[in-house]
Amino acid sequence: MAKIHAKIIVNPVAGVHKSTFRKWPHIKSLLTEHGLSFDYQYTEGAGHASELASAAAGDGYRFLIAVGGDGTINEVANGILGSPNAATTAMGIISTGTGNDFIRSAGIPCNYAMACKHVTGERRSLIDVGIVEYTKDGKRASRYFINGAGVGFDAEVAEAGRGVPRFMGNTVPFVLSLLKTLPGYRNKDIRLNIDGRVETRKVLTLVVSNGAYFGGGMRIAPEAELSDRHLDVLTIGDVGKVELLQVFPRVYKGTHITHPKVRMEKAHSVTVECDRRILLQADGELLGEGPVTFRIQPASLNVVA
Repeated sequence: MAKIHAKIIVNPVAGVHKSTFRKWPHIKSLLTEHGLSFDYQYTEGAGHASELASAAAGDGYRFLIAVGGDGTINEVANGILGSPNAATTAMGIISTGTGNDFIRSAGIPCNYAMACKHVTGERRSLIDVGIVEYTKDGKRASRYFINGAGVGFDAEVAEAGRGVPRFMGNTVPFVLSLLKTLPGYRNKDIRLNIDGRVETRKVLTLVVSNGAYFGGGMRIAPEAELSDRHLDVLTIGDVGKVELLQVFPRVYKGTHITHPKVRMEKAHSVTVECDRRILLQADGELLGEGPVTFRIQPASLNVVA
């Protein structure tokens, strides 16, 4: 493959104690040693990575690299996918965040030094992406997600996690946020449309997955594949708090799917409506609230994986 000049988008505050800023000089040196031609730019706040990625793809860059966590990866992917040049723009990832959920599914090394070598390789994978439509500030909005999204309990955990420090990685803050959310949470009665099949369910949560992992290493959708042209839909039914705490450890091995109140389904489109306020998260970021529609967009993002 001919050498391509890359644009690298670096989130300096990603990682434990904002460690990406400290790691970047070494990452920069490693990429140069591996023969990559590039320039780079730091992000300056939420949403900036999407703006930079969209501008770079529009300016003719055909290889964009995200350096940061799952949120940075999501933003760069959104910037590429929203560009007219999405079909001819590839995305590389050097994860320096705390979650690393998407890269587990994609087979990208967690170690940033190994990822620097990986990202300069020639292997490319065309993966599916999800699109979610939702309500924010009283208006309808939409966004791409590449790993997973959800409504109900997991979104409220994401909301609670906004104030939890990340100095202990991602798994411990997730568990702390879960325990913070659990006492006051009430299961939701939802109207669910899965590929035209309509029914009502009382659920703790509903998660729509493109990748297999979630929440810093939980194997939430063990059969999910990034290129199978389907979304994996997990619903956890009307479980009580004690029952949830009992089944929760099984999520890390993916054995929770055998629980009688857990359902796994494949779908192209999912709509969730609820008479009560129901929050939405996508790729770990709180976006808005319902009603929510999830759709698969097959073979849409070219990733070095």
